Amino acid sequence: MSDTETLSTPAGEARVTWHRAPRPRLVLALGHGAGGGIEARDLRALAAELPGHGFTVALVEQPWRVAGRKLAPAPKTLDSAWTALRPALRKPGLPLVAGGRSAGARVACRTARELEADAVLALAFPLHPPGKPEKSRAGELTGAGVPVLVVQGGRDPFGRPEEFPPGTDLAEVPYADHGFAVPKRAGVTQQEALDVLTGAVSGRLPGLLG
Repeated sequence: MSDTETLSTPAGEARVTWHRAPRPRLVLALGHGAGGGIEARDLRALAAELPGHGFTVALVEQPWRVAGRKLAPAPKTLDSAWTALRPALRKPGLPLVAGGRSAGARVACRTARELEADAVLALAFPLHPPGKPEKSRAGELTGAGVPVLVVQGGRDPFGRPEEFPPGTDLAEVPYADHGFAVPKRAGVTQQEALDVLTGAVSGRLPGLLG
């Protein structure tokens, strides 16, 4: 079961689709990337699986997607829209984990303090542009100010697991690319790869909350 609400932000109307846990123990708010919406396979998999583990999942659509625009705005605009959702995302007595995939993971890291998040889940974090490791965004991870769990595909061109800074709390999805797709020759099915992803989040995320 899911329900959707539309909320006002400085950048326009955002949309939050709630996948509620029967007995919630935390709220996980997930934003999408710059090239797609909440229909991404990793976001769908988490929304389907995690409520059964006590995670209420909120899939957040940024105003530019709600308005039907094809290009994401500047980071400052993304960040202001995200942090404006704090009153809706924070539920009394429940920890809040901010997260997202790709560009959404960057937003979650940059705004963790302002959102008053207890931890961050970074899915397919774009550590650098493909082929340009010198243009590292590692500072966004290390500067989040709260514990961060990274879930990364083993062959993600935006940053392979071994490229992340030492000490990064990281779970690898073997053979997966930036969208967590796995090739047919990998020896694991797409569902098995997604099971690794959801298992890593359900198993390791609560430990970040102390």
